[in-house]
Amino acid sequence: MTELALSAAPRARARLAGATAAAAPVIAAAAFAVLFWRPAATLARDWWSDPNAGHGLLLAPVAAWLAWRAGLVARPAPRQGAGVALLAGAVGLRWLSGLAAELFTMRLSLLVALAALVVFVWGWRQVARWWLPFGLLVLCIPLPAVVMASLALPLQFKASALGAAMLHWRNIPVELTGNVINLPGRSLFVTEACSGLRSLSALLAIALLAGGLWLRTATARGVLLALALPVAVLLNGVRVFLTGFLVVFVDPRLGDGFMHLTEGWLIYLAALAILGAIAAGLTRVERRFVPEAA
Repeated sequence: MTELALSAAPRARARLAGATAAAAPVIAAAAFAVLFWRPAATLARDWWSDPNAGHGLLLAPVAAWLAWRAGLVARPAPRQGAGVALLAGAVGLRWLSGLAAELFTMRLSLLVALAALVVFVWGWRQVARWWLPFGLLVLCIPLPAVVMASLALPLQFKASALGAAMLHWRNIPVELTGNVINLPGRSLFVTEACSGLRSLSALLAIALLAGGLWLRTATARGVLLALALPVAVLLNGVRVFLTGFLVVFVDPRLGDGFMHLTEGWLIYLAALAILGAIAAGLTRVERRFVPEAA
């Protein structure tokens, strides 16, 4: 009787350990859903309804596909301690941002929690392997409204100044007053939507994606990412110039409506082509000066 009791005890402990191991992922998933459903839901809502965040609808599936394509590291090295510490930081960030009702930090805590789970299960090398999907997901988070406003106004001024300078260069009488470009018979107001901030967000994401897929060095990727800003600003100035040029010499109705929107898309395609050309040039430089990894 005593021997039977002794042999049953290890089996009971093994069954308990097995049940605990099986229940742990379910409990972790449920806790994750409870803690982070709100930032996930509001993020999806903004992707669907906010024109400044719509690129998230495209980038999030691309990030998931890139993570699947990159796969798992050959020899994972889980870091439970670091994962738990990082997760605790994410939960703390989530709690504080909830108190302050600050959506950007709240949504960022969601990504930090995801990274913590990756560290817990597979280790830091897996986070490094998935740097591009994580980077794209960070760009999917809309910036706070106060940051957007502080960035949009200088970009509006820059686009207005560049557009007015190009019009003056073409010998068109022009007077710039703030964001208002006074032309013969008509005035153009460079609105916040014309600041280029929306296209800049998309171009930064495209530059990150192109750098991650085509380039091999962090320096080349950084150069491509940094050049996205001047490309966006310059082409937005070109858009303002074209609008003024068409209004003066073709038809005042071309300053707004469908044609103005179409012009914006064409300028955006030109920006993509320029970024593609820069990426191609950086690829050639890498092939010439950076040896292939063994």
